[in-house]
Amino acid sequence: MSLKRFALFMITAMLVVVAASCAPPPAAEPVVEEAGVPSVFAAFATAIEEPWDGVIHEALLKAESDGRITYEYTDDIGYAGDMERVLREVAEESKPDIIFGDAFGNEEAVRRVAADYPEIAFAFGSGFGPSGDNFSVFDNWIHEPAYLCGLIAGGVSESGVIGVVGGHPVPEVNRIVNAFIQGVKEVNPEATVLVTFINSWFDPAAAKEAALSQIDASADVLFAERFGVIEAAVENGLFAFGNMSDQNELGPENVLTGPVWNMQPTVDYVIEQVIAGSFTSQDLKDFSMMGKGGASLADYHGLESKIPAEILDLVAQRNQEILDGLFRVDIDEAAPAGSN
Repeated sequence: MSLKRFALFMITAMLVVVAASCAPPPAAEPVVEEAGVPSVFAAFATAIEEPWDGVIHEALLKAESDGRITYEYTDDIGYAGDMERVLREVAEESKPDIIFGDAFGNEEAVRRVAADYPEIAFAFGSGFGPSGDNFSVFDNWIHEPAYLCGLIAGGVSESGVIGVVGGHPVPEVNRIVNAFIQGVKEVNPEATVLVTFINSWFDPAAAKEAALSQIDASADVLFAERFGVIEAAVENGLFAFGNMSDQNELGPENVLTGPVWNMQPTVDYVIEQVIAGSFTSQDLKDFSMMGKGGASLADYHGLESKIPAEILDLVAQRNQEILDGLFRVDIDEAAPAGSN
């Protein structure tokens, strides 16, 4: 190689080295942090077999099976003061990201604990409003499908007497019962709806006894707002409506349908908020209504043939009108009379 060519080669090499040293370093691959899976605890006042708490439990089990949360729960806590103790122990020892549960009968205790642990998101069934920055409330706003059940009940009853057995005459139960009565009266204005409250959230024996008394008073269709009524219907060969969940399996030839509460939209929303770090106290009411997928009419399970065709058509029409926002079911939370 000539001296001239060698000098040219060296100059070129030096320029390459200088350029490389001055160039910005290659961009690093972006680090994507996998979002943590929130830990969830649920505190239920009643046994998990009671449909109200059972619906919440099922939604949380689904979220766990989808890998979205880790989940533990305690049920049958009752109303004698144990709720506050259980919640404080869990908040101190397990430190979950979210606590779900039902505050009915334990309102003050639950809210005291939530106020003392602001870093935990609380989402509780309640008849009152949200509080602080971390206590959200929800309820089973299933009066819309209860009204649809009333339409069916009014159309299938032959005696014109229909029985309803409820838990306590509190607003969240009253609005379901009153909506059911509204549906009955729309189809059969002359019908009589008997209403009995057992003053318990879970007493199947008392509910069955109340239903049997209504049957003795000529009721031939029963609305099981509480667990235990369907057994009376099955034993007497009568039609019944479940409540909260699809309860056809309790009486495959007797349970025509029923208002279904779907907690999944509420549970999903709370989980998403916590993951995003944006959880704040609010009333989650809308997520339990038909428009958000939180309520619906249970499947007929092939019992459509037992319902007059014109009633089925009316139910389908009203169902769609509710979803489209063109029909509003009255929210009447006054205690219904014993005979309506």
